[in-house]
Amino acid sequence: MRKERIGFIGGGKMAEALIKGLLSAQISTNDKIEASDIDRDRCQILEKATGIKTFLENDKVVSNSDVLFLAIKPNLMGNILEELKEVITPRHLVVSIAAGIPTCFIESNLNPQCRIIRVMPNTPCLVGETAAGYSLGMHATEDDGMFVSEVFNTVGKGYRVEEPLLDAVTGLSGSGPAFIYIVIEALSDGGVKMGLPRSTATALAAQTVLGAAKMVLESGRHAAELKDFVTSPGGTTIEGVHKLEKNGIRNALIEAVEAATKKSKKLGKSFSKQRKEYNE
Repeated sequence: MRKERIGFIGGGKMAEALIKGLLSAQISTNDKIEASDIDRDRCQILEKATGIKTFLENDKVVSNSDVLFLAIKPNLMGNILEELKEVITPRHLVVSIAAGIPTCFIESNLNPQCRIIRVMPNTPCLVGETAAGYSLGMHATEDDGMFVSEVFNTVGKGYRVEEPLLDAVTGLSGSGPAFIYIVIEALSDGGVKMGLPRSTATALAAQTVLGAAKMVLESGRHAAELKDFVTSPGGTTIEGVHKLEKNGIRNALIEAVEAATKKSKKLGKSFSKQRKEYNE
C-alpha cells in the first residue's frame, strides 16, 4: 500500500480505469485518491464507480495530492498548466498521459524543478490490458519511475523507454488497437464470406487474436517461430499466408506504424515550438 495521495486532473474513462487499477491492486485506497472534472455528471459517475472524492475545481485536487495525473486532452494542456503553475510544486510528481506533449513543454510551464513523467498508454487500459510506454523527465527519480511502472502494471504492462522513442510507442501500441480492429473485422468478413454467422465469425476472430497474443507473451518464442508451428507443409495455413504476403499485409502494417509515428513527431514539434516561444 502506497502512502502517497493521488490526484487526477480530468476524470474521463482513462482516469477511471487507472483509479480502478490502483484500488484493485491495493496500491492505494479511495480515501487517498481524488479527481477533478469540469463535467458535474462525470464527477458523480466517478464517485459512484470508485468511491473517491471529486471536485469541479482543479486546484483543490492539486493541494491534496502528492502525485498528480494529468489525464486531459492535449489541446487543454497549456491552459491547465497556466491555471495550476502556482500550486504545482517540486513536491509533486506530475504524470502526463496527454498524447504527444513532451516533458520539456510541461517543465517549461511549471516550476523548473518539477518532477515530470510522460506516459503513452492505449485504450485497452479500459479492460486492464494496456501496453504503455513511459519516460522520465529531467528531475524525475528512479523511485518515481518505479511508482509509474507499478501503476500501469495494474492495468496491463508499462515499458520504460527514452522519450524520443515515445513517438514510436504512439505509432505502435497507441494506434495499434485500431490496426488490430481492422484485422479482426477483416477476419470476421472472411468467415462470413465462407458461411459463418457474423457474431460467431467476430467472436472467433477476436478470440484468435487474443490467443495468439497470449502465445507470444507467455511462450517467449519469436512470432515467426510460432507462425511456423501452425504452418504445415502443403496445408491450409500456408495457402492463407501466401495470400497475405502477396497482398502486402506485412508492408501495410509497417507503413501504418511508420505513418502514425511520424504524425506523433509532428504534433510533438508543435508543442516544442510553443515551449521555445514561451521561453523567448
